[in-house]
Amino acid sequence: MKQALVKWIDGMRFVGLGHANHSLVIDGPADAGGLDSATRPGELMLMALAGCTGIDVVSILKKMKVEFDSFEIGIEAEVAENHPKIYTKIMIEYRIRGNNIPADKLERAIKLSQETYCSVSNQLRPSAEIDYRYKILE
Repeated sequence: MKQALVKWIDGMRFVGLGHANHSLVIDGPADAGGLDSATRPGELMLMALAGCTGIDVVSILKKMKVEFDSFEIGIEAEVAENHPKIYTKIMIEYRIRGNNIPADKLERAIKLSQETYCSVSNQLRPSAEIDYRYKILE
């Protein structure tokens, strides 16, 4: 069983501790009583999505013996106007740099991540339309 603990520090600031025993600070914006000193919970969700699919894609590309110099994932998200302000549309952009990156292998790795492996995508998908694109940079 996975576990997490979040402990209040002050204002709207918390420290979270995951089951792997790594911690991070969470804070709210100043207009909500926070100090705007750390990542907000909604931002963590987008980073979790990028990290989850990124780990999948890198793992799959390594198994396919695709070499690359750099890899990053940018995310843009639209939020519902009313509470709960959930993500309604998410665009994931995979940016990979290297020589002779085979587009078909990259597409396959991304598709496997999005459709099969990335648990964060699959948890967000019932309420958010998730789409993706990629850029191969030489």
